[in-house]
Amino acid sequence: MMDKKTEDFYIRLKEELTNSTLWPSEYLYKFIMPSNAHSIAKVEAIFNDMGAVITTQQSKTGKFTSVSISVTMVSPQSVIDKYIAVSDIEGIISL
Repeated sequence: MMDKKTEDFYIRLKEELTNSTLWPSEYLYKFIMPSNAHSIAKVEAIFNDMGAVITTQQSKTGKFTSVSISVTMVSPQSVIDKYIAVSDIEGIISL
């Protein structure tokens, strides 16, 4: 169960996506996370079989990895569902 602040964020995001975009549409997810191959693989698995273009870039120190995912999503709720799905991965930050 998510806290009120997170729930409010997703409500606002859904409203913004509904009002600003025609669906289905291309959506770009951006995440920062610790450079952990297992965690990165989890993110990639969540977007598997969707035709997503996934790019990763390690930080200069190698401690963190940025993950960008460009994928066609069918609705604002489908965008939010993916954010919720990755939120369980330790150390991930959605940008």
